[in-house]
Amino acid sequence: MPTDPLPTLLSPRLALRPLDRGDVDALYGIFSDPEITRFWSSPAMTSRADAEALLAEIDDCFERGELMEWGLERRDGRLLIGTCSLWNIDRGNRRGEIGFALARPAWGQGYMQETLPVLVEHAITTLGLHRLEADVDPRNTGSIRLLEGLGFQLEGRLRERWQVTGEIQDSLFFGLLAPEWLASERRAEVLDPPTP
Repeated sequence: MPTDPLPTLLSPRLALRPLDRGDVDALYGIFSDPEITRFWSSPAMTSRADAEALLAEIDDCFERGELMEWGLERRDGRLLIGTCSLWNIDRGNRRGEIGFALARPAWGQGYMQETLPVLVEHAITTLGLHRLEADVDPRNTGSIRLLEGLGFQLEGRLRERWQVTGEIQDSLFFGLLAPEWLASERRAEVLDPPTP
């Protein structure tokens, strides 16, 4: 169970920091966009109250030790541009699942390629997780490329796993083991990041 506040994690251009009440409007802006939630396991938000409820759920799940959710922002400003999470945390088996979302104006700038390695490093070396997992819609080619670039391996396809707004979706299941990460070139980039 968490005993400390969620830490802020830094990359050269970005910060993963705890979410707060001031982020409700930005969360709504991100998760009400149908292009962002296109391959999500839940439909797009339809009201600001949905974002308030999400933030309350994030806080509750953190207190129970089930979820760590960070807001993603550029270090040169306090504008929330996305989220990254570790969830379905199983401390007994030392595993967790990663998730991420990025506001559409921030697409194509390499932000997730820069940020997710920092999150993976934290999950494995600081939290001591042995296995990280990711559940991805097969049509989400950008996320698949991103995960494969981090060393995640495709482990299977779960047919017709989600039903979202009347559409049935398959899932591709990816996994990354701690020894694979610790031996990877991507980890070396986190430990000695290039100057932006």
